[in-house]
Amino acid sequence: MTETMATVQRKAGDQPMEAVHESEREWEMLRFPGQWSKMLFHPRSDRPTEPNAGLVRYEPGAHNPLHRHDFAQIWYILEGTFTIDGRTHKPGTMIHHPDPHYEEELRTETGGVILFVQYQGPSTGGRPIYDGRFNVAARRKLSEERLDV
Repeated sequence: MTETMATVQRKAGDQPMEAVHESEREWEMLRFPGQWSKMLFHPRSDRPTEPNAGLVRYEPGAHNPLHRHDFAQIWYILEGTFTIDGRTHKPGTMIHHPDPHYEEELRTETGGVILFVQYQGPSTGGRPIYDGRFNVAARRKLSEERLDV
């Protein structure tokens, strides 16, 4: 029995895939204490619907408070043990935050790395935020951070 593959035609406006190796990006300071990001893709003025997609590295003892977002996101724990809303999560765990959502308090005593993909909320239209979140020059006090967006 011989199988044939269907022919697929490219359509006008179709875009090619993009590939970025993590070594092509530098670690940047994230807004919460003990966290560093390496977003391989992120929204820009010429590409406002591009997701935030990349790695977040947590130092031992890092944490972030309860906060909310209008966009959706998926996390995949690569390294370390994380306590989120009182539950322990280890490497191999995938977490989905639909839109809109609250992110419960997160803590790690071991440190670790999580793969993040934040994307425009299907129901809210809320877009992920890169500037001033994943690439800060200096961290503000948590009491000065907006936790409602």
